[in-house]
Amino acid sequence: MSGAAEQAAGESAQGAVAEPVRERAEERLERAVRAAEQALIEFEIAVETFRVEVENFSRIHHQKLGPMYTRLDELEALIAEATAARTGDPEDRRKADEARSRVMPMPGVEELFHGWMDGDGLFPEAAAMLTEQPVRPPQRVRPSDEARKLYRELARKAHPDLAQDDKERARRDEFIARVNAAYGRGDETLLRELAAEWAAGPVPPERQPSPSEELYARLEWLAQRKELLTAVARELEESAIGSMLRMAPDDPDTLLDEIAEQLLAQVAEREAELERLTAS
Repeated sequence: MSGAAEQAAGESAQGAVAEPVRERAEERLERAVRAAEQALIEFEIAVETFRVEVENFSRIHHQKLGPMYTRLDELEALIAEATAARTGDPEDRRKADEARSRVMPMPGVEELFHGWMDGDGLFPEAAAMLTEQPVRPPQRVRPSDEARKLYRELARKAHPDLAQDDKERARRDEFIARVNAAYGRGDETLLRELAAEWAAGPVPPERQPSPSEELYARLEWLAQRKELLTAVARELEESAIGSMLRMAPDDPDTLLDEIAEQLLAQVAEREAELERLTAS
């Protein structure tokens, strides 16, 4: 064999070896991208689940404890006004005006307290709660365990990040928006209907191998998306309601009951103080 032929044969052999090496490297990169995608989806599901829990707990907190906070504000204003009337001190008058300004105007209370109070005062349910009488509990909207299970399954199957093109992503975005809305309302029946709808829908096209440059870009986007979600999760956890949920993740209702007892004690204390001021 001539020298030129030997050289050509050697280069051909090197090329044949380099190609499988490059393919194996690209396959490893693609597996890394898939793993990162699944991890991001699980993270998004966790963040969205916590967001719904915070939103629902905030609503229940507002329904159950809102009238107590309002009553405390009103009592603080009445005490400050009674004190100012007794002393005639301008500083006491200023404090009384500040306390009164913190009391929520009555005409707008009904909407804010979802039927607990109107312009004429507390509804019977709220009055009963303040006097430690049996009271109809506020409507619960916390999703059931089955609803959570359905939501997670749908989010994993229909997540927009699994789309291969803009048309498929738009379809998934619209579907997931309906899934999120149903989960936020705790609508287990609708979630089942959505699961059946997705099962009967078009099967997403199989993902084709991507060039290394696109895979690296995908990894970078996934990292940026995770940073954004981390910031959202941190904000939720550091919020007042999020902090309360983290204190009693397994039994938040008990925590609400404890806070209610504390507020009732404060209400009784302020009422006694006001009675002393107005009786003398």
